[in-house]
This record gives sequence, structure tokens and C-alpha cells, in this order.
Amino acid sequence: MALSTVWMTHWKARVQVLETEIKALLLASRDPRVPWQAKAVVALVVAYAASPIDLIPDFIPVLGYLDDLIILPLGILLALKMIPEDVMKRCRCAANAVPTDESESGIRGTILVLTLWGLTLIGAVVIARRWTN
Repeated sequence: MALSTVWMTHWKARVQVLETEIKALLLASRDPRVPWQAKAVVALVVAYAASPIDLIPDFIPVLGYLDDLIILPLGILLALKMIPEDVMKRCRCAANAVPTDESESGIRGTILVLTLWGLTLIGAVVIARRWTN
């Protein structure tokens, strides 16, 4: 087996694990035993993962993919620390059985990310106006 084939197989498996974790986090966010802070982190992570809009656009060499390699795993780790382990075990099992509806989650993620960017822009304008006065 060629080295590139092994490498691709390895990364495809890792992407599959990441997709399962994101689905499990989404399921966990609907569980009443999960605190609201964890639900908020999960909503941001899932929205960022599903959204076609990135913090740093992918067409920028190296940096474009670096945000995905840093932000998503850190967000997932933070969410996993906040969610009870028994809830995550059940959600991981359920995530393997749930089909992915990427179109719906992509639209929701895009709306959430655009809203957050809009609020950030409005906040920056308000701060800039106060600073100049």
C-alpha cells in the first residue's frame, strides 16, 4: 500500500470520528441533564463545523485550514469536558445510527455564524464611535 493511500485512509477515519463526535454533541445538547453553558458551547461548535463561513477563509494558504484544525478540536474538547460522560456515551451510540441532514444543519450554522459576525461588527462600530468621541 502506498504511503499516500495510508495517509488518506488515516485522515478519512479521523474525519469520520470527528463527524460522529459533532453529531453526538448535537444530540447531547438536547439532553436535559446537560447544563446550559455546555449547550451554548455545543451550539457554537456545531454551527461553526456546519457553516461554510470560516473565521479565516480556506483560500488563504496554511492559515485558512489552521483555524479549522485549532478551533473545532478545542471547541469539541471544551464541550466534552462540560457534558456528563454517561450522556456522551449514549449520544455517541445514537450518533452512529443517525443519518446526517447536512443541508438543514448547514443553513442553521450559516445563520448563527452570520448573526455572530453581525453582532461583532455592530459592537466594533459602537466601540469605535465611543473611542472617537
